Amino acid sequence: MTVSAKTDPAVLVLPPAFTGVTVPATEDAFTQARARAEADAGEAAGTLVIVERTDLLDLAVILAPGEPLASARRAFLLGMVALIDAVGAYGPPEMPITLIWPGTLMFDGARLGGGRLAWPEECAEDAEPDWLVFSATLIVSKAQWGDPGLTPGSTALDEEGFGRDIRLALIESFARNLMKAFATWEEDGFSGLAARYLAHLPAAVGARAGIDGNGDAVLERDGATERLALAPNLDEPAWRDPATGMVRL
Repeated sequence: MTVSAKTDPAVLVLPPAFTGVTVPATEDAFTQARARAEADAGEAAGTLVIVERTDLLDLAVILAPGEPLASARRAFLLGMVALIDAVGAYGPPEMPITLIWPGTLMFDGARLGGGRLAWPEECAEDAEPDWLVFSATLIVSKAQWGDPGLTPGSTALDEEGFGRDIRLALIESFARNLMKAFATWEEDGFSGLAARYLAHLPAAVGARAGIDGNGDAVLERDGATERLALAPNLDEPAWRDPATGMVRL
């Protein structure tokens, strides 16, 4: 799995594999990245789309997978690990970052955001897709949506002790961590990255846990095996409010 393009220093300080592209607040990164990938996957690989909003961190990156779709979807789990690492690097260290399978990111027990994955609709499971799009959304501030106390199920970066103007730093950190994750996958295999993901999944506590070759989580406890399917849970992520297109408050 590779990403390849050139950095746009006018937007962000990104690893050489990425080109940063900003889009207006009226757009969403997931849709914009999919459109660019569908138009020209070869040229678009490595594009990091960032929406110019102050209340949300909304980004998406176009990836060029090098294996069949069924196993390439594990890139989603790498994206979540990179997102966790970025948030953890800038947030209060004592606050736990956990996951609800597969892509809801919880900060200190409240929903902060999550990730999504897209791939070509016509691609067969055993075929190599031309592209993948990993997208992530985090709530930066709930101020414009009224009293945060009325939406205790969710939280925001500005409520959790993150510094001001944290968006760009988080995006840069995410890009660096994503590149490291893919390098680790290529050099050392997937098992270490799977363990890092599972360490943040409370559903795996007390179980012998692993990630299958198709990205499913397999949990064994008390002689019983539970499988958490990846692909069916990527179409419409649980953290996203379909009415607003944003993180559920």
